Order: sequence, then C-alpha cells, then structure tokens
Amino acid sequence: MSTLEQLRSGFGRAWETLAEGWQHLRERAAEALTRFRPAEGGELETAEEQAVRRAARWGLLAAEVSEEPDRIVVRLEAPGMEPEDFDVSVEGGYLVIRGEKRFRHVSRAGRYHVMECAYGRFERALELPAPVDMARARARYRRGVLTVELPKAAEARARRIEVLPS
Repeated sequence: MSTLEQLRSGFGRAWETLAEGWQHLRERAAEALTRFRPAEGGELETAEEQAVRRAARWGLLAAEVSEEPDRIVVRLEAPGMEPEDFDVSVEGGYLVIRGEKRFRHVSRAGRYHVMECAYGRFERALELPAPVDMARARARYRRGVLTVELPKAAEARARRIEVLPS
C-alpha cells in the first residue's frame, strides 16, 4: 500500500470515528441542549445588554429524573440563578421548567473575548414516568442545582395485592 493510500485510509477511519463520536454526543445531549432567548432591547443598549447579545444562544441544562416507589425526583443543573428565577409546573405528563438566567457583570474593567455562557429566558420539558400529585410537590434550589420532588399520584404508586386462599 502506498503512502498516499495509507493516508487516505487513515483519514477515512479518523473521519468515521469523529462522526460516530459527534453522533453519540448529539444523541446524549439533545434533550439537555436548551435555547436561551435574550430579552429584546431598544435602540440604545447598555454595555451589559450588548454582552448578553454576543453570548451563546444555546446552553446545556443537564437533568436527572429518578423514580422511587412513592415519588419522582428531578435534578436540573442551572448554575448562576436564584430561586425566584424559576417557574416550575406539570403540563400533560411533563415537568416544565421555565426561567431566566440574568447576566451579572462582575468587573467593569476589561472586555470579554470568550463568552460561552448562555443568558436569557429558557424552557426545559422533562417527561415524567408516572402521574404525580402536584399539590404536594416541592422544589428547592441550592448550589446551582434545582431539585423538584414530585409525590406520585395515588393511582400511580405500586402496591402489593395480597392473595388470599379460597
């Protein structure tokens, strides 16, 4: 095999590996990839508003949904927010989390050269594995993680049926 053929073969294998890795990443992150929509500004924008406009429009809000015998627990990674920034509801079998991640400029000196964080309004919908009792649901936000505990509805809870002798 000539050097050119070896290079061509190696490049082909590398491309296939890269494409397979990208596909795997895309499949795993598809649900967590969330669109952020910055608020529309007027004609005169502050430096802060201009920075937000240049920020990323997509961000990852990774989540875990775990089912326990009597409840469903959802954890959503959403750093840099406050508890009042969230609106949480259950709609048609989905936990819907809406919010707004606001830009907080730490330093007045200097400029941003890389801005990968996303800012603005977002919405994330997570399918729930069972019906829940929203009246008893609780949510808390601590250290960048929103945790929502959703007790299962009575009809969704597993229960043992005793078999009696005839």
